[in-house]
Amino acid sequence: MGPKIYILRYGHRPQRDKRITSHVALVARSFGAHGFILADVKDDSIERTIKKVSSRWGGSIDFIQGVSSYSFVKEWKRRGGEIIHLTMYGLHIDYVIDLIRRSQKDKLVIVGAEKVPRFFYRIADFNVAVGHQPHSEVAALAVFLDKYFMGRELYLSPSNPTIRIAPSVKGKRVIIYGD
Repeated sequence: MGPKIYILRYGHRPQRDKRITSHVALVARSFGAHGFILADVKDDSIERTIKKVSSRWGGSIDFIQGVSSYSFVKEWKRRGGEIIHLTMYGLHIDYVIDLIRRSQKDKLVIVGAEKVPRFFYRIADFNVAVGHQPHSEVAALAVFLDKYFMGRELYLSPSNPTIRIAPSVKGKRVIIYGD
């Protein structure tokens, strides 16, 4: 089993970012992250969304909220973990993804919602850009995790689902367990 990957959402504004942060958490879950940290704020609706999806679609993801982003990041680093900050100002992902993948350190991927303080740029082991144009943090996380896992995360079969999609050429096929 390789290193664990946790996603830290920085700067979530509950009234403005609820949907986007939910999508960041859902991407983290479905693309193979082990945990999601909603830093500096509590938003129980995000936690409910993740728990509901996990109970229906299977699998699990650690969910932590309300912790200080600064303290959490410093402690992660102190314990020997690696910090990856997704930012359009960083080095292009294609230049650093192999180096990140080869490292056996647990990863903390920072995904910002608002202007990110310099602290995160400085403490990060890697400031990584999926592109150097404005874009969605949801897309950036999905691309990062896909490149990190080399597409294998798209074939994960979460444990204990109550619902699953059966791929089909046309139409929708849903399998519901227990009915």
